[in-house]
Amino acid sequence: MLSSMVKEHHAKQNVRKEIQESKRKEACAAAGELTQALVDHLNVGVAQAYLNQKKLDAEAKQLHTSAVTFSKQTQQWLSLVESFSGALKELGDVENWAKTIEGDIRTITTALEIVYKNSQDQSTSQQ
Repeated sequence: MLSSMVKEHHAKQNVRKEIQESKRKEACAAAGELTQALVDHLNVGVAQAYLNQKKLDAEAKQLHTSAVTFSKQTQQWLSLVESFSGALKELGDVENWAKTIEGDIRTITTALEIVYKNSQDQSTSQQ
C-alpha cells in the first residue's frame, strides 16, 4: 500500500512536471512571439524614420544644388548690372563732354558772328 502510494505520488509528480514543462515551453514560445511582435512594431517605426531621413537628405542635396546655381546666377546678374552701370556712367561722361563741346562751339560761333558783324560794319562804313 505504501509503495503504491509512493508510485502514485511519483506518477502524479511526473504528470505535474510534464504539465509544468509544457506550460513553461508555451510561456517561452509566447514570450518569444511577443518579443518578435514588439521588435517588428519598433522596426516599422525605425524603417519609416530611415526612409524619411533618406528623403530629407535627397531634398537637402537638391536644395544645396539649387542654392549654388542661384548663387552663380546672382553673381552673373551682379556682373551684368555693374557693367551696365559702368556703361551708363560712360554715357553720362560722353553727354557731359558733348555739352562742354557744344558750349565751346557756341562761344566760338558767337565770337565769329561778332567779328563778322564788326568786319561787315567796317566794310560798309568804308564804302
